[in-house]
Amino acid sequence: MDYSMEARIARLESDVAHIRTDVADIKTDLRSLRDRMDAKFDALTIWGLGLGLTIAAGVLGTMARGFGWI
Repeated sequence: MDYSMEARIARLESDVAHIRTDVADIKTDLRSLRDRMDAKFDALTIWGLGLGLTIAAGVLGTMARGFGWI
């Protein structure tokens, strides 16, 4: 019975070592994905800000002409 218990414990230790390796790999992948998403979000935010400012300027220009301000 002791041998069987030792073998089972050794198997569990081996499995836990593999789980730790897999979790470390997943963490690395998630960090990489987060960094790429942050970079894309930053670019999208800058593009969106420029687009928003352009639209706002166009609306204000149209309003100014409509009200005879310019």
